[in-house]
Amino acid sequence: MMHAFYVYASYGFAALVTIAVTLWTWADGRARRRELAALEAAGIRRRSASARDGE
Repeated sequence: MMHAFYVYASYGFAALVTIAVTLWTWADGRARRRELAALEAAGIRRRSASARDGE
């Protein structure tokens, strides 16, 4: 009985950590996209954009 509790608790903890990291990555990606959009709206461009645009 104790072994089963340990195994299920370990799987539960691993699932919780996986979900937390996934949500954190998703939220951070959204924040970075908002920051990039704000910078581009302010006229600040990426260096890689100029090479692609042929400037």
